[in-house]
Amino acid sequence: MALPLVAVVGRPNVGKSSFFNRVVGQRLAIVEDVPGVTRDRIYAEAEWRGHAFSLIDTGGIDERSDDVMFSQMREQAQIAIDMADIILFMVDGKEGLTATDRDVAELLRAAQAPVLLVANKIDNPTKLPDDYYDLYELGFGEPMPVSAANKTGLGDVLDAIVDTLCSDPQKEPAGGGAEEPIKLAIIGKPNVGKSSFVNAIVGEYRVIVSDVPGTTRDSIDTPFEYDGEQFTLIDTAGIRRRSKVDEGIERYSVVRAIGAIERSDVCLLMIDATEGVTEQDKKIAGLAHESGKGVVIAVNKWDLVQKDTNTMVRYEKKVYDEMPFLSWAPQVYISVKDGQRLRKVLDTVEAVHANCSLRVPTSPLNALIQDATAMKQPPSDKGKRLKIYYVTQVGIQPPLFSFKVNRRDLMHFSYARYLENQIRAQWGFTGTPIRFVFREKMENEG
Repeated sequence: MALPLVAVVGRPNVGKSSFFNRVVGQRLAIVEDVPGVTRDRIYAEAEWRGHAFSLIDTGGIDERSDDVMFSQMREQAQIAIDMADIILFMVDGKEGLTATDRDVAELLRAAQAPVLLVANKIDNPTKLPDDYYDLYELGFGEPMPVSAANKTGLGDVLDAIVDTLCSDPQKEPAGGGAEEPIKLAIIGKPNVGKSSFVNAIVGEYRVIVSDVPGTTRDSIDTPFEYDGEQFTLIDTAGIRRRSKVDEGIERYSVVRAIGAIERSDVCLLMIDATEGVTEQDKKIAGLAHESGKGVVIAVNKWDLVQKDTNTMVRYEKKVYDEMPFLSWAPQVYISVKDGQRLRKVLDTVEAVHANCSLRVPTSPLNALIQDATAMKQPPSDKGKRLKIYYVTQVGIQPPLFSFKVNRRDLMHFSYARYLENQIRAQWGFTGTPIRFVFREKMENEG
């Protein structure tokens, strides 16, 4: 299930990035006491009271500035607002209400998501500035005083986020109703045929329930049915290389793709057969891989490639050589223009979706690992050899395996890759990443 998105927005220099860093526990955003430092949106996962969500840091909104940079930052902040499930409207509690704060408030009144007002830079909530209460004029209820610098009041904001999420029935797990459709995100750089693919699929297998913009999301969701299976196609904006993008909203189109990937079950990565795998293709593929999503690689415009008997075999090898981290992702060679192999794409997506939820029984899993360690000894260091006591699958989407070992530091990545290959050889898991976690056995454990 996709994590809820919480966007931190406000005018420049109110402490959004400092708050972001405190919450996620890492210095992922640049913090500097100069307006306009955070130009790109930054994502990170956070958790509070057992509820996980994605936090989005944004650049400051200043509609009164003629600076081109601030115009672009407003555009990227607008994308975050459109995508968010909850919006944290941050103001400077010490400075008090400003005209720019009022401008941001007007922008947020059109937002679909609930807005929580946060007043930063309040070091002592028992001694509020005289003009603090002017913040009520913004119309978003009682401001929550915090100090990101001093780490005070953060828990109250996080409590409010979780309480708001829990009060939204759409965010609660659905109880036994109809089976959820397969959510397929079509990702890739511009002009590889993503929208044409959606149009071709919907035109050929037309059992459309609706065709409306996804709620508070910047992409189009198209539900349809194929061979009795319900799908939702998520068409995304293409991601351009930074060096090829003029300053403007296209620079932030990567965020649309990230949002679509977050919501998806499987990603269809489309690449242009006439161009081959580009650096931007690799970056987009990395987004899907890091999110733990199933992936199918669709090589489009195959009709434009000059072929001989082994062209497809050579091309497939080259794709995997360029993106070895997706060596488990199946490739389908298609021509959207001619309608070639579109059915095979959907059949492959169905199989990958099933593999993402595949569970391996514990007993045969441990038998396989025992055989694997017998065939190839685990690594050792200074006379101490890695021992694997027990393995169990603890999660799906993506499949997650927990290894109980004597020492985690002895598990070299190459040996972990070897074990992954053994598991894949036995159970397939085609199209889905596999995650491992290694835990040390305590002395008092049996």
